Amino acid sequence: MDLGIQGRTAAVAAASRGLGFATAQALAREGVRVAICSRDPGAIEAAAARIGDGAVGIACDVSAPEGAKSFVEQAHAALGALDILVTNCGGPPPGAAGNADPKTLGAAIQANLLSMIAMIHAALPEMRERGWGRLLAITSQTAREPMPFMVHSNTARAGLTAFLKTLSREVAADGVTVNSILPGGHDTERVRELGGPAIDSLVTRSPVGRLGDAEEFGHVAAFLCSRWTANLTGTTLTVDGGSSQGLF
Repeated sequence: MDLGIQGRTAAVAAASRGLGFATAQALAREGVRVAICSRDPGAIEAAAARIGDGAVGIACDVSAPEGAKSFVEQAHAALGALDILVTNCGGPPPGAAGNADPKTLGAAIQANLLSMIAMIHAALPEMRERGWGRLLAITSQTAREPMPFMVHSNTARAGLTAFLKTLSREVAADGVTVNSILPGGHDTERVRELGGPAIDSLVTRSPVGRLGDAEEFGHVAAFLCSRWTANLTGTTLTVDGGSSQGLF
């Protein structure tokens, strides 16, 4: 299926590996010129080389609003325009709600909520002016179904989801869609680093009986950025092998 975005431009945050990389790679295969970032200069240069097709690697830490804004600005300068923005950032550490440390919770909110908003604010005005844009946030299934001992992720992701839903109604008439994609357990470098017991638990929870494939995820994300999703906005799409048990 031709997604109708050949020649478009995209910035994909935290994309040296994992789901961010898979999303950037899928977009590039559709003829989109991509800029990607990581805080590790060597890793992002290697990732851009793997993607090819003129992908631009930018060394930038998006865990704080200033760095997040800088990434979008540098991506715009490198590409000349931004049609698509995919926000993404590493997940916060686990923790219980009853004794949540305010400092740790604040850091999670900064990285997974405020920094994502900073990226969106940097990219949005031009999209609205040109009458076309795709804003997509990679969050987590915890945004829809809070998980035990994941209070930092639960809180920050839910806050971002509420922001995106509110924004989607404000910019829909301007041709800009705003959606989020909620991954469950996927076969990524980060998950492999957690070790066998954690992987076994994720597989056990998944009705499909395996971890998600990152490349599959990337193509789903790319579809949400496509020409054909002009009437799809304000949605949260869970990609978790059916492990979530909620109706919506």
